[in-house]
Amino acid sequence: MMGNSMMGWAWIWPVLVLIGIVLLGYVAVRLTQNRRSLDQAAGPRRESPPAQAASSADVSSSARSILDERFARGEIDDEEYRRRRAELA
Repeated sequence: MMGNSMMGWAWIWPVLVLIGIVLLGYVAVRLTQNRRSLDQAAGPRRESPPAQAASSADVSSSARSILDERFARGEIDDEEYRRRRAELA
């Protein structure tokens, strides 16, 4: 008795699978369109300019600031700080 009444609903599964496939395709298309519009809104991609060589004054002040920070944190003692500072000068 139940076998005959359930056969009427057998068509629903292929329809649901088809709807799912169409929905996945729609979502995929929308995601790719969204990515393209974001790329276009960002403008053309530019390469960064080549890095310029740091001058010796920049390197010296950078090394000095690192040395000062290490001394302030207590990583090096007063004697080592003075010795390294003299080497940088």
